[in-house]
Amino acid sequence: MSPKAFVVLDDGRIFEGRSWGAVGRTFGEAVFATGMTGYQETLTDPSYHRQVVVMTSPHIGNTGMNIEDNESHRIWVAGFVVRNPTRVASNWRSEGDLEAELIRQEIVGIQGVDTRALTRHLRDRGAMRVGIFSDLHLSREEMVIEVRRSPSMGGAFLASEVSTRSTYVIPAVGEKKYVVAAIDLGIKAATPRALAQRGVEVHVFPFDVTLAEIKGIDPDGVFLSNGPGDPSTMNEVVETVREILNEEIPFFGICFGHQILGRALGFSTYKLQFGHRGINQPVLDRSTSKVEITAHNHGFALQAPTEDIFTTVYGPGEVSHVSLNDGVVEGIRMLEIPAFSVQYHPEAAAGPHDANYLFDRFVDLMAKDAN
Repeated sequence: MSPKAFVVLDDGRIFEGRSWGAVGRTFGEAVFATGMTGYQETLTDPSYHRQVVVMTSPHIGNTGMNIEDNESHRIWVAGFVVRNPTRVASNWRSEGDLEAELIRQEIVGIQGVDTRALTRHLRDRGAMRVGIFSDLHLSREEMVIEVRRSPSMGGAFLASEVSTRSTYVIPAVGEKKYVVAAIDLGIKAATPRALAQRGVEVHVFPFDVTLAEIKGIDPDGVFLSNGPGDPSTMNEVVETVREILNEEIPFFGICFGHQILGRALGFSTYKLQFGHRGINQPVLDRSTSKVEITAHNHGFALQAPTEDIFTTVYGPGEVSHVSLNDGVVEGIRMLEIPAFSVQYHPEAAAGPHDANYLFDRFVDLMAKDAN
């Protein structure tokens, strides 16, 4: 049996379990994921950088690990909390063992935790700092102190840690119809792949790309990706987005990109008490009255009016999507310039494909602009 380990929250609550994955200690923001599968995509999603992920589903590891389902080149989560890890993977696509991969990448985990009780605690108290300790050299009081000394997600600038260092190109599948400049704030592999399947050649740029570099490829559109951190720290990217809006290049942002577009339009962002995470978040598309089940991972939201058309220096716009759980702004659309965004992941990976049409909407926007 593996040695004892502890999940320690910054409000003093401690959950006991057993060491799993790498041995040591780690710190981050405690978040939970509700999917019964898709743990590999969650682990390798750069949006989860510096977050300790709690899986509410009791059995994790059933499908093993494989190269094809990775959303980036490495595991990004700061720590991983599960109840009952599967000892044997049972899937024909499995190429390796989950715990072995956690150990190889030095990701500290813990098993045997009542993850649903932990999730209920987070739902009551809100997102907070957390630590996992499996090197048992500290008292309980000392572990709490260590957690409280760790940095919070508020004010965190993390794009530079997850973004690509150099530009790369994902070629279009079949006939090339459009060229898109994608600004990488923590992009998932599924996103440029979804665009490529629609005949789009995607040039993925580092987070600090300039407008001149973007215009150097003569793009038909600009895409702003998901990513970790506090949108209030992204001033340089906000200014770049404003330059793009001034040029009226078709623009599409998701998650972190949605928040940054909102800031570029003059709105503020705020920290959610709980955040929206997991693959079963209901969102209303106000243009069609259709309810979509969507994949989320964000702890911040946009402060924008939901009832009326809003006015900006770029012309009028409207809130296009809202959360049906708490009324949070989930999408905005400009009415006189070609720009829109959503707070969630239309590429899913993992998750439902209800919002996949948004990539078609972006392609239609570029087609309309070309005409």
